[in-house]
Amino acid sequence: MKKQKLFQIPALFALLMSTVLWAVVCQAATKMPSFALENVRDGQIVQSSSFGGKVLLLTFFATWCPPCAEEVPSLVKLQNQLSDSGFSVVGLSVDQQDADVVAKFVEKRGITYPVLLAKAQTTEDFGGVYGIPVAFLVNKSGNVVKKYMGYVQLEILEKDIRSLLN
Repeated sequence: MKKQKLFQIPALFALLMSTVLWAVVCQAATKMPSFALENVRDGQIVQSSSFGGKVLLLTFFATWCPPCAEEVPSLVKLQNQLSDSGFSVVGLSVDQQDADVVAKFVEKRGITYPVLLAKAQTTEDFGGVYGIPVAFLVNKSGNVVKKYMGYVQLEILEKDIRSLLN
């Protein structure tokens, strides 16, 4: 009788885990919220629709955030290596200062990808951004397929991005 119970627990656990994983997979791909935000370099309004058909890594950051600054070289590297393959990083600044402060950060750090000023509504549209950095991986169809909380290693990002480009 005891042996039978031992075998039932792993089977029940496996069933529960497969149900949880199925639910996560089904909820993983949601449409990227649309936006129209100011580019810190030139003040032009950038529409989310201008990135149609590309794989995107949308990263919420602030100039005063040490982990955000730490990830910039990896993001620049990804942008430089993969932009010709239909990929773009898009920085979304949650700074409360004006665009000039963010533009200076962009220039000082050698950021080559678009950097936009996020609005409060933008963070809400993405499910609430409560910590930074936080990034969202978007596939070519415009669906958010992954969310990254905190600093993420370059190798992980590159692997995930390349899987969507192929």
